[in-house]
Amino acid sequence: MRVISSSELRSNMKKYLDLAANEKIIIQRGGNETFVLAREDDRLEPDEDLRRAISAKELLIGVETDIRKAYRAKYGDKI
Repeated sequence: MRVISSSELRSNMKKYLDLAANEKIIIQRGGNETFVLAREDDRLEPDEDLRRAISAKELLIGVETDIRKAYRAKYGDKI
């Protein structure tokens, strides 16, 4: 991990982008702002929301079922 100033980053952008492929670069701007430059990992990792996701077909079946229940509750079995 390296710590640099924002002016150093501006002066040597390519150098620090190349370094960020393998390590985090901490950029300090002024006395109270800090940023992190790091390569974004483009591999998608399944998270809990993705594991619980349903397909479009499953969604449509559920919606149709709910609409039928609501219709029956209001109008009875006159479908």
